[in-house]
Amino acid sequence: MHKFTVSITREIEADTAEEAALLMYQELAKEPVPDRYTVTDEAKVTMELRLDREKADEFAAIDHTADPGNW
Repeated sequence: MHKFTVSITREIEADTAEEAALLMYQELAKEPVPDRYTVTDEAKVTMELRLDREKADEFAAIDHTADPGNW
């Protein structure tokens, strides 16, 4: 299995880094899940991805930990 770093980028105005993080947390807790991500692989190759919301919701509804290929 490979490792990836997945990031969400938002520009947030705040007085401190902690406040910016808290505002981001608040946004994630109240708004729909983001569908745009930056993904970096083990070789440091970075790509921008936009997920199809319907396919992403379907994927999220399945317990992928039960797949022996994930062990």
